[in-house]
Amino acid sequence: MKIALIGATGFVGSALLTELLSRGHAVTALARHPEKIAAQPGLQVVKADVTDATQVARAVAGHDAVVSAYNPGWGEADIHRLFGLGYDGILAGARQAGVKRVLAVGGAGSLEVAPGLQLVDTPEFPAEWKQGALAARDLLTRLRGETELEWTFVSPPIALAPGERTGQYRTGGDQLLPGAGEAPAGISVADLAVAIVDEVEKPKHVRARFTVAN
Repeated sequence: MKIALIGATGFVGSALLTELLSRGHAVTALARHPEKIAAQPGLQVVKADVTDATQVARAVAGHDAVVSAYNPGWGEADIHRLFGLGYDGILAGARQAGVKRVLAVGGAGSLEVAPGLQLVDTPEFPAEWKQGALAARDLLTRLRGETELEWTFVSPPIALAPGERTGQYRTGGDQLLPGAGEAPAGISVADLAVAIVDEVEKPKHVRARFTVAN
């Protein structure tokens, strides 16, 4: 498949790039700073600002899907606004280019820990992650009103960390997956990438959110 990847230099995006290329997909990475992405067989890097829908449309035209791990940076004070601006450009650009399939990597914050209670709304939720989590939740709400794009929203579990690729994972819907005992469920970023690329290849969650954990 021809896949347009956004956020290829980030923690999740770099794992997605590795997984996509290892399966033989042709990947176009959109980046503000193309020089940060090393040349690899099967990879094309295009300079683009995702807040500019025209630039996104030009870069993703002719692709089978857009996979976005876009995040302006957890340390960015204005993350909520910038996250929204980025997805304004990404979604509008995909529509302009006629690319229907869009997969977005969000966070765990909008997963329910109890009926009607999302993780981001609990008193224990870390303040330094809150604005980013709220921005991702806003994106999910926005996607649920989307009628043109065939979107999927992916929520990692609480514990997302470096680790080996096992190729094994379990999936859930809007609820936080339980871990062993008191510990929260987790997954390696490599296995998160496996789950996302599996969804690209064989869609099971079109116009839906899913979560994963080992």
